[in-house]
Amino acid sequence: MDRTTKETAVAELADVFANTGAVVLANYSGLTVAEMTTLRGKLREQGGTLKVVRNRLAKLALKDQKGVGASDMFEGPIAIAYSDDFTAAPKVAVEFAKSNDKFEIVGGFMDEEVFDAAGVEALSKMPSREELIATVVARLLGQAGEVVSRITAPGNTLAGQIETIGEQAAS
Repeated sequence: MDRTTKETAVAELADVFANTGAVVLANYSGLTVAEMTTLRGKLREQGGTLKVVRNRLAKLALKDQKGVGASDMFEGPIAIAYSDDFTAAPKVAVEFAKSNDKFEIVGGFMDEEVFDAAGVEALSKMPSREELIATVVARLLGQAGEVVSRITAPGNTLAGQIETIGEQAAS
């Protein structure tokens, strides 16, 4: 690999580390090409990417970045899984690791937070960005409906009383 190719790779990795939701590091030693392709496909479905990295270049890319604490995890054959949604890559990686013992999650990072394998698993159990937005919207709509019913309740009660008085006067 010549110098310009290395510089391009470092710049690309630095961009990934700076602009993605979460990065999962995993040891992929012993995986077949078919298994790697399967994992890449599952990640792609969720908006994620899997990339095999050179440890030295990844450490250079992490220099002066928020996740610099994760540079110690780049030992041995490491692949990174990342996505814009902070839970997509961890969910896919953890699920794949459960079904394939050759894929071992080493850790990960999100902004300045560095996680071990257990932290990545905990992150994978969190709701996705879309699920969080849906929950907030549902609660806001529920609250809005409650406000409307409380505002209209006195008017409905008054209208009912007037109707009752009108019916009594007519009879």
